Amino acid sequence: MVKPLSFKGDKKVKKRRRTTETNDDDAPQDSDRRPEKQLKAGSSKSAAAPNDEAEGEEHDDSWVSADSPSDVSGPIMFVLPTEPPSALACDATGKVFTLPIDNIVDGNPATAEPHDVRQVWVATKIVGTDNYRFKGHHGKYLSCDKIGALTASSDAITPLESFSILPTFDTPGTFQIQTLRETFLTVKASKSSKANAAPEVRGDTTEISFDTTLRIRMQARFKPRIKASKEEKAREKISRRELEEAVGRRLEEDEVKRLKRARREGDYHEVMLDLKVKGKHDKYG
Repeated sequence: MVKPLSFKGDKKVKKRRRTTETNDDDAPQDSDRRPEKQLKAGSSKSAAAPNDEAEGEEHDDSWVSADSPSDVSGPIMFVLPTEPPSALACDATGKVFTLPIDNIVDGNPATAEPHDVRQVWVATKIVGTDNYRFKGHHGKYLSCDKIGALTASSDAITPLESFSILPTFDTPGTFQIQTLRETFLTVKASKSSKANAAPEVRGDTTEISFDTTLRIRMQARFKPRIKASKEEKAREKISRRELEEAVGRRLEEDEVKRLKRARREGDYHEVMLDLKVKGKHDKYG
């Protein structure tokens, strides 16, 4: 399920648990409770702690930089090579424009985070291709027509709404966004006569340059390497007691280390079987 985006400064809303009201005279007092029940209650709280930690990792809404095209998934922000840095944005009418970034440290594009939902796009790889589609906050797709004009008013995916993400050869961590006509998204000085007019974005240049080179920021929980790292940590979290219960006997320190290493490397069940067999030989040998 897609969760609503949160931004820096937003207050975290804690969900209250609904409790059943009981009559004070009928409710058992702490002193009347059996010790076993109190122990169970304590153990359930401690068991809930790892679950809360895992849930926190699953809902990690921090923003990180994409390192390769395969990282790009879920909510993203295009950080454009303007001064000061700006993001590719769209409004509810489908107009595409540049919007200055407020959430940024010392003007460093690698620290940028969206402060406005109009700066956020949802990236999805198109099945059966190496191309991507980008959906705006209003549910319409980014599109580039044959003259290079960008809009976000399409409900369907056609070649106009399909883009390739290419890594920049000589600048790691940056990308080129290419249309299927092999033109690139680029920033250009505004043609407006207004003072301090914002730069424009088009998709009509055929040459890679500084103006076509951008960064992609994304939510950490969608980055494959971070997800894999968290899954690996979750596999490592097993107690000695759990391992001994699985094997059926007390384990030596080196056996515990061997099993934990096997969980990380993927041969856990084979190693466990070896230790079980070893235990039977020691018992009847």
